[in-house]
Amino acid sequence: MDIEFKIKIKLRIDWADLDLFGHVNNVAFFKYAQASRLAYCEALGLTSTMEAGKLSFVVASSQCQFKIPLYYPGDIEVQTRLDWIKNTSFQLRHRIINQQEQVAAETSDVLVLYDYAKKVKTRITTNLKLKMENMEGRNL
Repeated sequence: MDIEFKIKIKLRIDWADLDLFGHVNNVAFFKYAQASRLAYCEALGLTSTMEAGKLSFVVASSQCQFKIPLYYPGDIEVQTRLDWIKNTSFQLRHRIINQQEQVAAETSDVLVLYDYAKKVKTRITTNLKLKMENMEGRNL
């Protein structure tokens, strides 16, 4: 079964994203995934800043499988979905789609819920897990 990607954002490829070979540099792919990661987390009420009293996260790992190059000028769509949830962490999967609707890259991030005031990881609450499942439309 192909699980639907719940968050979809459109981004413009910037000329500054190119490398000496004329295609989008690998670092830009992580920037694109970051934009979608933040959109997903903000939809859940998670913040990437150290706001007092708000749940936050840190990125534990980030990976990318490059499929085909991206070029300027152009637009992309970054799609994000939740793969799994554990006690203090969860994984997001992203697809970066070019204008021809081809998958240019597939990335994933493991995020850890983090309490910046105490400087410790924290458990994913039942309420947050329910929000995630509702957003995904499935039990995890």
